[in-house]
Amino acid sequence: MELSTTKMIAEIRDGIGWVTFNNPRRRNAISLEMWQGLGIILEAFQHDETVRVVVMKGAGGKAFVSGADISEFDAHRGNAEQKLEYAKVAAHGNRWLNKLDKPLIAMIQGYCIGGGLATALSADIRFATPDSTFAIPAARLGLGYEYAGLSVLSSIVGPSRAKDIMMSARFLDSKEALQMGLINFVVESHELEAAVTAYAQRISANAPLTVKAAKVAINEVVKDESSRDLDKISQMIDACFNSEDYVEGRKAFMAKRPPEFKGR
Repeated sequence: MELSTTKMIAEIRDGIGWVTFNNPRRRNAISLEMWQGLGIILEAFQHDETVRVVVMKGAGGKAFVSGADISEFDAHRGNAEQKLEYAKVAAHGNRWLNKLDKPLIAMIQGYCIGGGLATALSADIRFATPDSTFAIPAARLGLGYEYAGLSVLSSIVGPSRAKDIMMSARFLDSKEALQMGLINFVVESHELEAAVTAYAQRISANAPLTVKAAKVAINEVVKDESSRDLDKISQMIDACFNSEDYVEGRKAFMAKRPPEFKGR
């Protein structure tokens, strides 16, 4: 795919789509051009049938994403009006973080701060290393944090812990982040990519329609009851039962062999 920036890298290996935030000199702080590139990559992976799982990671080993690129704030987020324009440009990336219906994994090394943590929280599963660090330092900058991001944070760690994270603006280590459910797994740095790859391959071997239906249904659970699309979930469940994969799954079980799912 063609990207207008070298600060985002996309590649596909064995059914896994890899997204790399490639701005190591600034600890992978996200700029506007990176938001645009992220949207293009995720949209392409969504429509590529060879991609079963998507993994996001940061280049350089010192940060997943250290937040928004503050060097752009004076020019692009200096006031409320500029903030709206900034949000419009970043919307494509944010939209696909939420719209992607394939499993999304965040592979975290080092700093995962502010907008970087918000990006990681958009993932379905989060791996981190023992030396990873997490924080949302909005209160140290004086900026307001959007409702959508706080809603996701609260749904994952609970309102009390979300208030602690936001009000104190303190840094959390991986042990505390794991304990509160902010991340799912902690793996040593030298084993991280292999562990994430193995986990992604495990998901890839499962029935794609079932995995997709589960992701959509669980995402609906955390919405307000009035806005849940239960009909959509019911249709997706019916699609699973009417699929060729369901036939294959039963045949494989009876034959005591691994199933070969096609996603249809």
